[in-house]
Amino acid sequence: MNTKLHTIADTNGRPLSFFLTAGPVSDYTGAGALLDDLPKA
Repeated sequence: MNTKLHTIADTNGRPLSFFLTAGPVSDYTGAGALLDDLPKA
């Protein structure tokens, strides 16, 4: 069993938000979970 850590980081590489999924789960699931956490452009 493995896991994936999906992360949003700022311009300095500091993590702002995390989402952990199981390895076989699609990356779209992790990306969708973090969309609302993206900073305003």
